[in-house]
Formats: sequence, C-alpha cells, structure tokens
Amino acid sequence: MPTASPQTGNRRGRPGYDQQTVLTIAVDVFNRHGYEATSMGILAENLGISKSAIYHHVPSKGDLLRLALDHALGGLEAVLTDPAATSGKADARLEFVLRGTIAVLIERLPFVTLLLRLRGNTEVERGALERRRAFDHQVAALVDAARTEGSLRSDIDPRTTTRLLFGTINSIVEWYKPGGAVSPDQLADDVITMVFDGLHST
Repeated sequence: MPTASPQTGNRRGRPGYDQQTVLTIAVDVFNRHGYEATSMGILAENLGISKSAIYHHVPSKGDLLRLALDHALGGLEAVLTDPAATSGKADARLEFVLRGTIAVLIERLPFVTLLLRLRGNTEVERGALERRRAFDHQVAALVDAARTEGSLRSDIDPRTTTRLLFGTINSIVEWYKPGGAVSPDQLADDVITMVFDGLHST
C-alpha cells in the first residue's frame, strides 16, 4: 500500500538533529502536554537545544503542527487513491480501506494520535479537520455503496455503521502498543472479522 512521506524538507540545524528528528520529538511533546500548552521553551527543553536552534529547522510551532498533520493525513489519503480502493466490489474496497487505515494508524501512531485530538482552534487545525472530514465522507460513501450492492446488511442506519467503524478504529490510538502481543496484521484481521462477521461463533 503506498503511503505519503512527511514533507519535512532538507533543512538542517545543530549537528545531531535534522527536521524529522525535531518533528518526531515535537509530536511526542504535543501528545503529552497538548499542542496549545506546549511552548517553544518546552520543546527546546525536550530536544536539549535552545529555542533559537529550533528555528533553524522550522519557522514556528505552527509549522511543526502542519508538518505532523500532513504526515498523518497524507498516509490516510494515499489509501483512498490506491487502485484497490477505487475499483471492484464496494465491500472489498471498504475492507482494503479499513485495513489500510489501521496500517497507517499503527505506522504513524503518534502523528495520527495528534490528528485525532485536534480541537480546531487554529487555522492549521481547521484545515486538517476539513481533510479528515473529507476522508470520513469517502469511507461513508463506500459503506453506502456496499449496502446498495447488497454485500452489507441494510437494516442498520449507514450513519451508525460509519460512526461505529471510525469509533472502533480511532480507539486503537488509545490502547495499542506497537511491539506487543498483537501484531499489526493480527489487529487488522481481528477488526475486519468483527466488523464484517460479528462476534457470534459459527
């Protein structure tokens, strides 16, 4: 599955740090303290460099947020443009998108966690939330298409189905531990089985 790379550029600052390292640490700090509560001073303390050194990598804290959200959203949006998501039966496309979404979530867990915790208080956040809503709407359209073709049951409101799908997948950021007992592939299999087959034993 193709995924987009973070648009981090090639700017370098103090030896030992590049923009990607600064971004990765910043996302961890944003997730621990909250974006609004994180000052450049807190970032500098966690990076072990001065505030002025951070500006060798990015112009502002908002640019760090934009780069982080682009990384999360770019991965999700790439799933929807894959040929497996755009052709074939709707239920197969939906399964592909759900598996791809879980894969991106795990691969870019801190970045997607940050995306899911946005409040929309800045222009950067509002733009990211709009992109996230567009992604959600495309998945909802797949659910509706699968119902129409008869591959998904039609007695459940499609809005309920879509919200439950997103609720299940988005909750992964709160409890999944990479490297734990459940592998990414097993997690995706479990979610797909529960979504499409339910919990009743056969």
